[in-house]
Amino acid sequence: MTQTKKQEQEDLLLLDKQLCFPLYAASRLVTRLYQPLLEPLGLTYPQYIVLMILWEDAPCSVSHICDRALLNTNTLTPLLKRLENDGFVVRTRSKIDERAVEITLTEKGKNTKTQCKHVPQEMSKSLCMPDSKLATLKQSLEDLIADLQEQ
Repeated sequence: MTQTKKQEQEDLLLLDKQLCFPLYAASRLVTRLYQPLLEPLGLTYPQYIVLMILWEDAPCSVSHICDRALLNTNTLTPLLKRLENDGFVVRTRSKIDERAVEITLTEKGKNTKTQCKHVPQEMSKSLCMPDSKLATLKQSLEDLIADLQEQ
C-alpha cells in the first residue's frame, strides 16, 4: 500500500471527517437545552417525547410508542414505569391480547400538555436559527432516519 493510500485511510478516522459525531454532539446539546424547560415539570427529555406521542395517540400500546420513539422495549419500560409512578400515565394489560400493555394518560398527564405549550417556542429561540433553516435541517434528518430504517 502506498503512503498516500495509507494516509487517506487514516484520514477517514479523523473525528472531523465523521458524520456520526456532529449528529451525536448536536443531539446531546439540544437535549441539554430542554432540561431547564422540562425539569420544573418533573420530566426528562425521553419522558417528554413519550408524552408527546401519548398526547397524539393515547391510549396506545407500548409497541406503538416504541415504533414512534424509535426505542426498544427494554428502554421504554422503565421510562413508562417512572411516568406511572409520577402519576402521568396508567399501564394496563390489553383485554384483547394479555401480552400487550396499553398506556393511557392520567389527568395529570393530559394537563401537562398545557404546561408544555411554551417548550417548542423556547427551543426555537434557543436554537438561534431562522425557521426556514430549521425546517430544512428537520427535513434532512427525517430523510436520513427514513433511509436508515430501510436498511
